[in-house]
Amino acid sequence: MSSDRDWRAALRSEARFLYGAEGDEVAAELERRATAFRRAHPRPTVPPEERMSERDAILITYADTIRRPGETPLRTLERWLEGPLQDTVSAVHLLPFFPWSSDDGFAVEDYRAVSPEYGDWDDVHAIARHHRLMVDAVLNHASAQGDWFGGFLRDEAPYRDWFRTEAEDADLRSIVRPRTSPLLTPFETRAGRRWVWTTFGPDQVDLDYRSSDLLLEIADVLLDYVAHGAEIVRMDAVTYLWKELGTSGVHHPKTHAVLRLLRALL
Repeated sequence: MSSDRDWRAALRSEARFLYGAEGDEVAAELERRATAFRRAHPRPTVPPEERMSERDAILITYADTIRRPGETPLRTLERWLEGPLQDTVSAVHLLPFFPWSSDDGFAVEDYRAVSPEYGDWDDVHAIARHHRLMVDAVLNHASAQGDWFGGFLRDEAPYRDWFRTEAEDADLRSIVRPRTSPLLTPFETRAGRRWVWTTFGPDQVDLDYRSSDLLLEIADVLLDYVAHGAEIVRMDAVTYLWKELGTSGVHHPKTHAVLRLLRALL
């Protein structure tokens, strides 16, 4: 099929742009994972014209906006969707429902878990059975309290390369910021003090997509979301994804390449 060739070619093209000589190996691994996923989770391809239209009404909500005593918030939400909102809402955008440490869920500690205070994956699946499910992929940063960053602090592979660091005296004057907090935050690691990019604040440590291992992990996270029923994915804060000194750090060409690659994968 030409569509098969198209997405495979896109993976190779974008991976080569991002990782040079390593790109073909990265693309081959993504292709392997995509093919295995498709075999494990067969589903019909939705034509582009049916993916979203003016007929869709999307409810955007935190997982715990609606509460009922003795019931997990996600279960309560599902009851509302099947009750008062049944004929009104066709899609649900669940804001981050993962374990988190700050910023109303956008400092994710574990990308693959549902925070127990909200419910569990079965509750998410129940919502997805009757509504199009939209989830957030918090791709620019992770929680400083999460396991990934714990591995970074312990100087463990592969985590030591998953977070963007810079020299303390780096010239950051050209970098565009959405916050006024320091861009670099010092952390004591087993390898010594390291200055980590914290675009949105010291509890949100920026991921480093120069590591192809990180990209592969994020690709698996996105496929997990699809396996759990997500039809729509909102890419959070991706404006700042790829960092390069001497640039504004906004809409870097490699940021767009990462997004095109992930789009091809999905």
